Amino acid sequence: MGIKSFQGKRDVHQEKESAQILVSDYMTTRLITFKAEDSLDHVIEKLIVHNISGGPVVNDENELIGIISETDCIKHISEGKYYNMPSDTNNTVGKHMVRDVDTIDKNMNIFDAAFKFISSRRRRFPVTESGKVIGQLSQKDVLKAALAVRGNTWK
Repeated sequence: MGIKSFQGKRDVHQEKESAQILVSDYMTTRLITFKAEDSLDHVIEKLIVHNISGGPVVNDENELIGIISETDCIKHISEGKYYNMPSDTNNTVGKHMVRDVDTIDKNMNIFDAAFKFISSRRRRFPVTESGKVIGQLSQKDVLKAALAVRGNTWK
């Protein structure tokens, strides 16, 4: 007589579907935002105080109109120093921000968002709903999601 398996009957539906991890699960909702009329000095101070590398620029209705980053501020500073020019009195966010901003949907899978980071070479994506900023996803947020998933599924 052969050896019988003591594992019991195998259930083909035993593996449960893993729930998708969405951008909305990891995006930052308490944002530091800027206005087009803010000075670059104000932006630089906020970036340093809050230890962030950039943020969305919004109008009075909280609609996304651009994004400002450390790189944008450094470009302004370096251009003035290179030409030995005094600081421009009209150094506003609106003059130096990037207006063509890629956004991301809150219902996108976090790993699809990771691919978007890689292909676009961006450090952050504003999350909008009906044109209004509701959050922001950074590369660091994707890393946090990867650690959470690894703790549950990766060996």
